[in-house]
Amino acid sequence: MVKVLVIINCIILAIGNCGGPLIMRLYFNNGGKRIWFSTFLETAGFPVIFIPLLFSYIARRRSNNVGDDTSFFLIKPRLLIVAVFIGILSGFDNYLYAFGIAYLPVSTAALIIASQLAFIAIFSFFMVKHKFTPFTINAVVLLTVGAAVLGMHTETDKPVHETHKQYITGFLMTVAAAVMYAFILPLVELAYQKAKQPMSYTLVLEFQLILCFLASIVSVIGMFIAGDFKALPKEAREFKLGEALFYVVAVFSAIIWQGFFLGAIGLIFCTSSLVSGIMISVLLPITEVLAVIFYHEKFQAEKGLSLALSLWGFVSYFYGEIKSGNDKKRIQQEVETPETEQSSLSSEC
Repeated sequence: MVKVLVIINCIILAIGNCGGPLIMRLYFNNGGKRIWFSTFLETAGFPVIFIPLLFSYIARRRSNNVGDDTSFFLIKPRLLIVAVFIGILSGFDNYLYAFGIAYLPVSTAALIIASQLAFIAIFSFFMVKHKFTPFTINAVVLLTVGAAVLGMHTETDKPVHETHKQYITGFLMTVAAAVMYAFILPLVELAYQKAKQPMSYTLVLEFQLILCFLASIVSVIGMFIAGDFKALPKEAREFKLGEALFYVVAVFSAIIWQGFFLGAIGLIFCTSSLVSGIMISVLLPITEVLAVIFYHEKFQAEKGLSLALSLWGFVSYFYGEIKSGNDKKRIQQEVETPETEQSSLSSEC
């Protein structure tokens, strides 16, 4: 069952991770200018989570004895408070990312976000006691250097209609978004460990629902302050693809982004925050290729070098994890073998 959940979450994450930035950039490329509105769309699809929660509730109600009360929600106050806190953090993190996408090509933003694996490894070491290995350190260095390379010769990558200041601000905002999300993922894993109640996938869905709901509230407050509610009707009428497609893009954006968050949070439950971060990094080349195909983005030498370093860092980390897992199995087998021999000798006597 766990393997099935891992596969499902990987598929959902792949769709959200590759499709989310592309459809967000589609909004900005065709006249969209409201960053808080884009931030809102990243988590506005949370009501779809009620569908699997409803099926889970029906299944639990049928399995219970007649007359027993069945609660629709399983989450307890301790985990609820943590979900609220992480949801607020996510709201601001989403704003940083939306700001970056507004002023950066998708391929550049994707390469910067890939560096979050390095930060995830660092935060995981301190927060959930994931061990550092030479392979992890190598991956951290390579991913950090890969992101730094993108900071070189930025003028060649800057969209024509944007100033150098806007580009640099977008670059720094995206780096900040990567660092904050790298902190959020281990924090979610820590929340699962300290929940003091049995964790299930239903509980993970409830956690995701609350998280996205709070992040959406943060976005709505930001939209109100920025005047987005007044500006959106005019922006929809002036949208280059047409008013109808403006709302189509908004709806699909909300649904696709929900897949990203659900896949990432679900993978943490099934595996760990590091595996979730690795999966996001693995999808980097696909996002790169799609951005070049659909938006004809430039792919300079700096991006090629950054991509190579990022993939090298990923391979290094992944190889280290496989090697570490094999070493643990070997040690466990060596410990179990003498015990087996001893028990067989005792039975013969």
